[in-house]
Amino acid sequence: MPATASVLGRLGLPAPLSELRATRWDAIVVGAGHNGLSCASYLARAGRKVLVVEARERVGGACTIEEPWPGYRVSPCAYLLGLLHPRVIDDLDLIRRGLRWTPATAGLFVPFEDGARIQLWDDDERCEAEIRRLAPQDLDGFRAFSDVKQRLRDALRPPGDDDLWLVPEPSRDQIEERLGTDDEARALLFDWSMVEYVRRFFRSDHLRMAYLGQGVIGTNASPHDPGTASIHFHHQSGRLGGTPGSWGYVEGGMGMVSFLLCDAAIEAGAVVAAGLPVSRILPGVGVELSGGDLLSAPVVVSNADPKTTLRLLGDAADPSWRDRVAAIPMTGCTVKANVALRELPDFRALPGTDGPQHLGQVNLPLTEDQWATGFADSRAGRLPSRLWAELYFQTTADPSLAPPGVQTMSVFAQYVPHTFAEGDWDSRRPEVERLILESLSRFCSNIPDAVIAVEVLGPPDIERRVGLSGGHIFQGECLPPFMWDRRLPSRTPMPGVYLCGAGTHPGGSVIAVNGRNAAICVLADH
Repeated sequence: MPATASVLGRLGLPAPLSELRATRWDAIVVGAGHNGLSCASYLARAGRKVLVVEARERVGGACTIEEPWPGYRVSPCAYLLGLLHPRVIDDLDLIRRGLRWTPATAGLFVPFEDGARIQLWDDDERCEAEIRRLAPQDLDGFRAFSDVKQRLRDALRPPGDDDLWLVPEPSRDQIEERLGTDDEARALLFDWSMVEYVRRFFRSDHLRMAYLGQGVIGTNASPHDPGTASIHFHHQSGRLGGTPGSWGYVEGGMGMVSFLLCDAAIEAGAVVAAGLPVSRILPGVGVELSGGDLLSAPVVVSNADPKTTLRLLGDAADPSWRDRVAAIPMTGCTVKANVALRELPDFRALPGTDGPQHLGQVNLPLTEDQWATGFADSRAGRLPSRLWAELYFQTTADPSLAPPGVQTMSVFAQYVPHTFAEGDWDSRRPEVERLILESLSRFCSNIPDAVIAVEVLGPPDIERRVGLSGGHIFQGECLPPFMWDRRLPSRTPMPGVYLCGAGTHPGGSVIAVNGRNAAICVLADH
């Protein structure tokens, strides 16, 4: 087993603190999330003396592996591989290191409360057969719906060096040049709400409902809001294994991505220290640890989210940069539940506990009105009456992640308040757990009976355990006003200070090219 994985990311100190303190580093990376480890790998491969300091005992940040119950290995916040950049996979030799995944070719299974269902397979022929069965009037519309995504992906993210994710903060002019006269692609990227997108191409209410949630994943916005269709495109813009828009379950759990990146960094010569919280970033000097020790380096690269980085900079932050960071929406609206099951969910729309409906993702849909009401409730500090949820079953691809004969289920649900109008997350967590299970039981005949244990993580829990301000899983909104050249650049106005996390281009999810892009900026400047 790869070295970091053998200890589930618990690395501790690689040397006495006095030795780390006595070393003059070329660069210090704050935070051992996947982007920080990617950045460290590239810097170390270029011959730089690099130290990565992680506040928590375990590396990986939001993409790690934890053991909520004995014998269960769960990634608390990252579930599927899809946007990890091919350039990073190749440059850092992640396949040789052990990166394996099972393609989730079953795609998206959506049951409906009226007994209808659809399985949106990754395979075009099988997917179109499902469209013909459920909504034959929408077959041409479905093809057009998919085609605009393909055109946009091919324009902005072709395979190879012309991928705009490899360009530091591409400008609107650069994007416009790629799009040419394709007004639909332009509208998908910048303008359409998810409601507009599905209404434009589908007449079937079932098909519209099936896709609405894909426009607000991790986003504190309603699918009625402008720009939410771009969230769907963002998550469909990858080419995992050369297949456009595909996703997969990682062997060993999603945390293996971070663990293998950590191995790559260490092999290249970087030093990774866990359990060393940073209290201050000192531009041009280094970092101060919470115990007062100074670690010296002319370059500091922060993998922390922008608001945490701003706090660490304190008075050293440039005023205009401070204002820009303060303007980024960073309030999480998702609740995550790790669930141990005696058996997989038995969906009333497609009975059985071992079928293709469990091999991809499952989407428990809402109507347009339910989306609007739930969003309004959460913004007012209230729990909605029901949740949209997406379900993932890692043990269908890798049974080793749980004891024999049981299963794991990850639940990603919206919307919940970050701050309740009455009570708090500690007092209302049991109520949230009941709401999650009730939302599932509308579609599943064996929920909650099949449930062994549940761990519920609201936005404040994600903030506390993972270190993401506001509990926002993408280090800030990924809507059009905060993407491309409007996302924070890797370079900051503070001398020697850089960003490499999801708050930079190209945005959130397990991508790792954010770290690579930051390293290129550092190497160009130093």
